[in-house]
Amino acid sequence: MKQALVIGAGPAGLMAANELALAGMSVTIADAMPSAGRKFLMAGKSGLNLTKNEPLNTFLRQLGPSKTLQKAVTDFGPEAVQSWAQGLGQEVFTGTSGRVFPTVMKASPLLRAWLKQLGDLGVSLKTRWRWCGWEAGKICFDTPEGKTYLSPDVTVLALGGASWPRLGSNGAWVDILAAKGVEITPLKAANAGIKIDWSNHMERHFGSPVKAVRVLTGNKGVRGEFVISKRGLEGSAIYTVSGAVRDGANLALDLCPDWDLKEVTARLSRPPGKVSLSNYLRKKLRLDPARLALLQEFGRPMPKGAQLAALIKKLPVKHAGLRPLEEAISTAGGVAFAAVNQDLMLTEIPGVFIAGEMLDWEAPTGGYLITASLATGRHVGKSAAAWVSSV
Repeated sequence: MKQALVIGAGPAGLMAANELALAGMSVTIADAMPSAGRKFLMAGKSGLNLTKNEPLNTFLRQLGPSKTLQKAVTDFGPEAVQSWAQGLGQEVFTGTSGRVFPTVMKASPLLRAWLKQLGDLGVSLKTRWRWCGWEAGKICFDTPEGKTYLSPDVTVLALGGASWPRLGSNGAWVDILAAKGVEITPLKAANAGIKIDWSNHMERHFGSPVKAVRVLTGNKGVRGEFVISKRGLEGSAIYTVSGAVRDGANLALDLCPDWDLKEVTARLSRPPGKVSLSNYLRKKLRLDPARLALLQEFGRPMPKGAQLAALIKKLPVKHAGLRPLEEAISTAGGVAFAAVNQDLMLTEIPGVFIAGEMLDWEAPTGGYLITASLATGRHVGKSAAAWVSSV
């Protein structure tokens, strides 16, 4: 029986292991952490967003230009992910935004069922096995029993990016692969919060949700929600634009997205008189305390009339860039697609395949990340099994 090794027990690695086992191979999964799927479980802490229920072409536009990635997701897209979860006994539902969740919301029941399925297929899971590269042509691990060496027929690397290193994805693989001549795009934060050094008056607003806004980067905007935190701005709308901000785009807020500039200007045409500016804006524009606080924070000294209306429609946000990579939800950069073939096998190291967030792609939150990780894991599992049978 041919031996397959999967390094990394996240969604991509587990999916690759499943396909390799179904192809009749003896499969070992090795992971540095004490248990599998640590980041997967964290993703489900506030509700496991598995995928997005939308037309495939719309979904694919969020994943970048790689034809290999797009094919993997075309073969295993939103509908297939839902069927897969249901096959593991986890019913799903679609929320009002199109996001798909398990009915129980948590990730743990799905992961338990998945690991049982893999166990039934004969897959062996080795935990606390930290990959340390190759030595004398063999794959080397630091394990509780000391150095361990394996010589599998095929290897899948699914070690994740470098966000949330305490859950296992620390990017240590970059130096190992770069030393082998593999082209690596530098790792950067994706889906990250915006860092802001607040003035003292903002402290009482920490934790406040901001809902009726449009977040603007350049000529693009997204309507959504975020939270004012001690560290800056965080939440889905901020994560969606964080890549553009990281790459140099200006950040601004439309505090009244339901009205155009002409309407806002008309509502502010009469001066406030003896009413405080905060009460005036609250009455005229229905600005809540959170939006008023942001206007005061970034808009002072406050203009009047038409200039104030323009400021409210496009409030520049003074920030200090993204939160650090280790705090980001996901990672941009990684193994360049030029370094792999259409099967996602490294051209510099035949027989070694790359899956999941190790590859150089990024996508917004909302089900895209998990779906693409599952899809690349499945693609690689099938490709690796086919490669073994052909050599």
